[in-house]
Amino acid sequence: MNNLTNCIAKILNVINVLQNNANKTECQDNTCIKPYLGPITNTLCFNTRPIVLYRCDNTPIALEYTDSNGTTQTTNVFRVENVSDNSVGVLLLSENTTGDTTTYNNTNTYATINLGCICAIRCLTDTIVDNV
Repeated sequence: MNNLTNCIAKILNVINVLQNNANKTECQDNTCIKPYLGPITNTLCFNTRPIVLYRCDNTPIALEYTDSNGTTQTTNVFRVENVSDNSVGVLLLSENTTGDTTTYNNTNTYATINLGCICAIRCLTDTIVDNV
């Protein structure tokens, strides 16, 4: 594993740990030991940090899934599900944009991506994704 791949794996692992530790009870904790930074946002606890993964040619990795109507769609937004030595398991997310607000839905489609194919990560705004 080269240094870039190792660095990307570490970042993805941190994201995975944060998501796995998301818990509404902890997010309502406003003491010195609360497990996150920042204020309580309406006692709402986010459970997903959506990401976009980029190839070395600066193009986002895009994968296909089948929506509830049976139509093939493409997305480049993912939720980290697990990280191994040389790959990352992701959940494909579908994007919903209404005005200035973007939310994401669980597509129930998973993929494994080789960490050697990733040169950059872009983290999107933390959000809630149902059924994860």
